[in-house]
Amino acid sequence: MYTIRRAVFADAEAIATVHVSSWKSTYKELLNEKDISNITYENRKTLWEAVLRMQTKETCAFVILADEKIIGFVSGGPERTKRFDYDSEIYTIYLLDEYQKKGLGAKLLKVFAEEVKALGKTSILVWVLKQNPSSRFYERYDARPVGEEIITIGEGSYQETAYGWRNLAELVEMLNQVKL
Repeated sequence: MYTIRRAVFADAEAIATVHVSSWKSTYKELLNEKDISNITYENRKTLWEAVLRMQTKETCAFVILADEKIIGFVSGGPERTKRFDYDSEIYTIYLLDEYQKKGLGAKLLKVFAEEVKALGKTSILVWVLKQNPSSRFYERYDARPVGEEIITIGEGSYQETAYGWRNLAELVEMLNQVKL
């Protein structure tokens, strides 16, 4: 059985572990090895301690647990670039490999969408590396590509695609109809 709850400061260590593990497995074929190795457990733990300490009404993070162990998470808040006409953004969403393709990503997407909708938001943006096969996950739920940019990770440059859901109410309704 899986449960989802709001992330708290004490979750930083477990979130960092999931983040690093998922990052390395997801991007091993997409990034140079040197750029992949730049993400470490120590810097992710420090990052998540800061993120969870500084949560506001506008930002949120949720974890999904299996047998009381954190196996994935989603976090987000206001759209950061202000270049797009979207009012919220998923900053990170990761699941351990062995829990992918079980509908758990949809559960995380749903809880995030419901949270930002309750805050009065109307749309969501998420950035995905162009070659990342997880872009199909977003497309399955009708996200549309809305922009691209080149980002730097470590010493490498990589292309990202912004996907968006213009109508948050429709996304929530679609996720409510999916058997999760």
